[in-house]
Amino acid sequence: MSKVNILKLLSKKQQQEKFAMVTCYDASFAKLVEKAGIETILVGDSLGMVLQGRDSTLAVTIDDMAYHTASVARGCQQPLIISDMPFGSYNHPQQCADNAATLMRAGAHMVKIEGGSWLAESICLLNQAGIPVCCHLGLTPQSVNVLGGYRVQGRDDSQAKAILNDAIALEAAGAAMLVLECVPRQLAAEISSTLKIPVVGIGAGCDTDAQVLVLHDLLGITEKTARFVRNFAEGSNSIEDALKRYNSAVLDGSFPTDEHSFN
Repeated sequence: MSKVNILKLLSKKQQQEKFAMVTCYDASFAKLVEKAGIETILVGDSLGMVLQGRDSTLAVTIDDMAYHTASVARGCQQPLIISDMPFGSYNHPQQCADNAATLMRAGAHMVKIEGGSWLAESICLLNQAGIPVCCHLGLTPQSVNVLGGYRVQGRDDSQAKAILNDAIALEAAGAAMLVLECVPRQLAAEISSTLKIPVVGIGAGCDTDAQVLVLHDLLGITEKTARFVRNFAEGSNSIEDALKRYNSAVLDGSFPTDEHSFN
């Protein structure tokens, strides 16, 4: 696998080639992810729940994210590393730029932020500072208290239209990638076909340009997982084998299926 950058991922979208992403939080797993051929790693603020044992991502700090981003960066050479901006770290553009720079210095190649068109000014500022941005729409875990829980978003027409409009606005502002979480398959397909940038799905059906899963979920470590998760460790003889099976299933389109999607 050659060094992955955003231009390579854009080319994959243009050629209708899928790619896989997995969350990862340390050097040991990052090395296995790379050996499995997975091209993108998300250092997710999901570490608050997966590693720290919390009931949400809200307590994760920028220092937490920088620590785990640096750990992942030391463990691999080729994958594109995306690091989550945690809750409260990008409330205004300059704060966003300062904290994003911290994550880039730690080893990230791109940062991810949750929210809609209100982020446009911050995205522009980050691009000017040489920081690529991945945005996140649909179920945005940092907004769980506003959303009333971890629920599918975009099922009614007005909400679906708002998510689509936000996606278009974020791309226009300079977003380089978009994650769609827990939205109906039809909406994810429309957004993916509308945008020129790669769209990564999680619980968003099979029509996005890529898929992402939490490492501990796809390895069957998490006790209770969401509908969109498949345990790739079942029938595998190693963690690396499970990761290879996940990567292959994403690339050949056999994951996710209808049972992992929402209507």
